[in-house]
Amino acid sequence: MRRRAARVVLLDREDRILLLHGFEPADPAVTWWFTPGGGVEADESLESAALREVAEETGITAVRLGPVLWQRSCAFDFDGRRWEQDEWYFLARTDAVEVDTAGQTDLERRSVRGLRWWTCGELLATRETVYPTRLAGLLRRLLDEGPPRSPLVLGTEVDRPATTGGDDRGGTYG
Repeated sequence: MRRRAARVVLLDREDRILLLHGFEPADPAVTWWFTPGGGVEADESLESAALREVAEETGITAVRLGPVLWQRSCAFDFDGRRWEQDEWYFLARTDAVEVDTAGQTDLERRSVRGLRWWTCGELLATRETVYPTRLAGLLRRLLDEGPPRSPLVLGTEVDRPATTGGDDRGGTYG
């Protein structure tokens, strides 16, 4: 199954990024962090999907959506299925920091452990699995240089089965 997905690099006033802590429903020990976002519905624009997904997954609706920063293709196994998707990562800003997960789907409730605001330094130092895999460096560049003039193509990532212990491999969700 191939799908289009809108993802969001949601930053607060302190330039912290909001990430969700996901896990494989069949093996909760397999975990990773990822940006809000998900599949684009048939009648939606990428922008509308990005805002809808942020609202559903985080409860944050006061969002200023900016440009597309990055584009990537990925393939991964999750919840007993093989997923292939093309992703567009939007920059977004918010003053809200409180999250509300009441709008999450059943699958998200079965596979998201929580949400956390991360500083760039924390992302650069973590040994936990984060998607996209180069997020820490991409965020550092974004904060230092601002958004790119046109979206950076991150290429294709094939996510490998995860192991526990915070290495750089893992499944992904979204």
